[in-house]
Amino acid sequence: MNNDLSASEAARLLGVSLPTLYSYVSRGLLASVSNGASRGKRYPQEDVLRLAARRNDAKRGGQTAVAAMHWGLPVLETRISHILDGRLLYRGCDATALARHATLEAAAGLLWDDNASDYFQQDAPALPPGLACASDAKPLARAMLAMAMLTPAAIPHSLQSGPALMRLLAAALLQTAPSALPLHLQLALAWQADAEQAELLRAALVLLADHELNASTFAVRCVASTGASLPMALSAGLAALSGDKHGGGSAAARCMLTQALAAPDARDNINAFYKNIAPEFAGFGHPLYPDGDPRAAYLLEHLSALSHGYPQLRAILAACAVAGELLDARPNADLALAAMELAFGWPEGAGMGVFALARSAGWIAHAAEQAASAALIRPRARYIGRHQRD
Repeated sequence: MNNDLSASEAARLLGVSLPTLYSYVSRGLLASVSNGASRGKRYPQEDVLRLAARRNDAKRGGQTAVAAMHWGLPVLETRISHILDGRLLYRGCDATALARHATLEAAAGLLWDDNASDYFQQDAPALPPGLACASDAKPLARAMLAMAMLTPAAIPHSLQSGPALMRLLAAALLQTAPSALPLHLQLALAWQADAEQAELLRAALVLLADHELNASTFAVRCVASTGASLPMALSAGLAALSGDKHGGGSAAARCMLTQALAAPDARDNINAFYKNIAPEFAGFGHPLYPDGDPRAAYLLEHLSALSHGYPQLRAILAACAVAGELLDARPNADLALAAMELAFGWPEGAGMGVFALARSAGWIAHAAEQAASAALIRPRARYIGRHQRD
């Protein structure tokens, strides 16, 4: 898919005239490429959007911020990951290709410094004292508590702290002792998953390790920009992930599947379910993947290959297909997590745990990148209330 824009399209996005657009090119602010078929030039869409985000135009600044908050223009620059032509790329590497062989630890190394160092050779850390008394808390709450118990002195704000934090997160989520075992094997052992399930866990962790500037990652970067400790930045990510419109998607998708499997008529039940919840928050569709979420496609394809050994899985995948047909939408990663959790009898909320542990790798990368920039994230508000009172 070619995302290059014509001159008129690029000028309209930038809110400038054609002569101004051409001046941007002559000043080196924007690249142009030959159209090939004609003398007209084309302009890479990402370059145009990046320039639009950089322009400090008082008239349009507020509207640009509004667009950015609704799946619009990028608001921060990063070298960590991006989504291009329906593919998720970690420093230019296709995440679905990595999922065939890489571990979450390897994906973390790629996200953190392009594999310049091997951080995971260190021993497992000690569990913060006092965490055991929160045994009745939900996994995500335990993870947030674990982060709150860490002092900046114990966990310096550097990539060297990354492995310890991820292993502590795994221990808190699973209610186990911290371990230096590969993280996907820690999940598999805790959930009594067999070798095939462990491979799916490994792939899922890699696919969910980062996702550009989503809500939780933006929260992490905002907190990191203030100079707060790395555990506190991760706490912000966990808090954002707890929301129904972010990390809660797999729980909603599981609810849909559970109800559909128990109903006399799955089609009617699914139809009724999505009258009360937006599909993108319960397993279907994604604004950044109009042609389908590649993470979901990868995981569901591998689930389908296992369905011969799991009768429940066949029924789950059939319900997924019915829902996709009714909604005329393709599944997203939340649906794949829900299907895995339900089919293999993992604990309820396991999908959220996979998501949180995986995404911690990306959060650490973004926190480090933001801290290195030494810039405070402080957007301006566009005031729309009364201007003056007597």
